[in-house]
Amino acid sequence: MQQAADVDQGLVVATHGRHCVVESPDGERRICTPRGKKSQAVVGDRVLWQPPTPGQGDTGTVEKVVERRNLFYRQDELRTKSFAANLDQILMLIAAEPEFSAMQLSRALIAAEAAGITPIIGLNKSDLVEPFGRAWERLLPYRRMKYGVLPLSLTASPDADHEELSKLLRGKTTLVLGPSGAGKSTLINLMVPGALALTGEISQALNSGKHTTTSTSFYWMPDDSAPPRTTGIIDSPGFQEFGLYHLQPPQLAACMPDIAAHAGECKFYNCSHLHEPGCGVRTALAAGEIDAHRYKIYTELHAELSQPPRY
Repeated sequence: MQQAADVDQGLVVATHGRHCVVESPDGERRICTPRGKKSQAVVGDRVLWQPPTPGQGDTGTVEKVVERRNLFYRQDELRTKSFAANLDQILMLIAAEPEFSAMQLSRALIAAEAAGITPIIGLNKSDLVEPFGRAWERLLPYRRMKYGVLPLSLTASPDADHEELSKLLRGKTTLVLGPSGAGKSTLINLMVPGALALTGEISQALNSGKHTTTSTSFYWMPDDSAPPRTTGIIDSPGFQEFGLYHLQPPQLAACMPDIAAHAGECKFYNCSHLHEPGCGVRTALAAGEIDAHRYKIYTELHAELSQPPRY
């Protein structure tokens, strides 16, 4: 093994199985595998890696994953799925049509809060006047919280949206997350023209045969092409379920800003906000200060996380 001084630094820009694509500071990208059974790198990781030994193929080796600032992931009863690491913010993209799931949105927002990552909500298809109006109204509880909710029309007004998104993304590393049909691929290709082709090249190099819907990829904004680059966009696969089994029930309230705002008013420090007397959350709910549907989401998630594991 080389000494630390001989090991290069790089950024993981794509992964597939045990293989990953590492970008060096000069912009060159190389396929690497982890040494031994060391922890798997994810997109957004900073790593120390070695180029291949002459005569030993063309695949480099990841020696170490540099300590992460954060890791965004979901966990169900059977497995953990990591999305990306070292994020500044997450753009949760939903659409007026098809109708978004408030539960699915809340799960992703809770995971972001738990990881200490700033979440932003983007509501696409503002050109669909009536569906957008209904969706905007459904987002009222989220607009009242600290989340920024950005109206978008990625196909009808791409130039205006490009300008607004550029301001939002500039100088940050952003994970774009959302269900199928929300316009995630449209957004990525608007901000990074040719992104789909680039992803195809990476997939072919990894021999995965997969595209943006099934793999996670890191892109630099085109106006940020010269090192040191600071504006990164990460495209992630769509998802149907978002498990929160990495959280304990007492952690849940702190990850829901509207609930957390009143949790300090409870009579008991370990209040579950379900049935205890003197509960500040339930008092606020009765006064209309907490949305009833949001409280229902809280109770359902609390019950889910309180169940013993079935494995």
